[in-house]
Amino acid sequence: MYMLIRLDDASEHMDVDKWYRVELLLDKYNIRPIIGVIPNNLDQSIVEKYEHNPGFWDLVKKWESKGWTIALHGYTHVYETDNGGINPIYNRSEFAGLPLSKQREKIRRGVNKLEMHGIFPKLFFAPSHTYDNNTLEALRLESQIRVISDTVANDIYFKDGFHFIPQQSGKVRNLPFRVITFCYHPNTMNDSDFEYLKVFLQKNLNKFRSFEELSFTNRKFGVVDWLLKFIYFGLKKIRFF
Repeated sequence: MYMLIRLDDASEHMDVDKWYRVELLLDKYNIRPIIGVIPNNLDQSIVEKYEHNPGFWDLVKKWESKGWTIALHGYTHVYETDNGGINPIYNRSEFAGLPLSKQREKIRRGVNKLEMHGIFPKLFFAPSHTYDNNTLEALRLESQIRVISDTVANDIYFKDGFHFIPQQSGKVRNLPFRVITFCYHPNTMNDSDFEYLKVFLQKNLNKFRSFEELSFTNRKFGVVDWLLKFIYFGLKKIRFF
């Protein structure tokens, strides 16, 4: 079993104090997470809540220098459709349902913004986990990214020229899967979230890996993965209805 930490919604507008608190905690246990950077954050629920941080891009470079992995997390973080795409965790998306030309523009501008600051993202994940085949094609055409952190599966698998790293939980816990990614949003974490994370890390430190320590093979999406996906989305429908 391998566990990863993923931190979403890093941008020029964020709760700097909470991100620093997460950074201190992860550094204490030598955890090197995946960081989702929003290149051009126009999400008013975030922008209007947090002050602009003029030192943000220097901070991203510091994270990268410590071995933290930088991911492209959409472009504006603004939802434009109610389409869940091929990973319908939610029925809203910045990408899914949009024409290829518009998705190519988003990916191109997002990658260019990061590269302008000397950052070359190694993987992609979309706001609300939602993307479609046009998103994958846009990544092929406009970037060197060939890894997606978002899927319901038991282990990393290879499909359509991309490696997909499973992301199954919004908080740390023991799950019976080969590779597990825990997705945190530091901007909205509270004291109990930090304490729970600290205790879990203390007890399970040997299970955690960084992105650079993962093995990427040509494993196909298998029976166990299909079963897990079927159960997950089946339970999700029951909860909603």
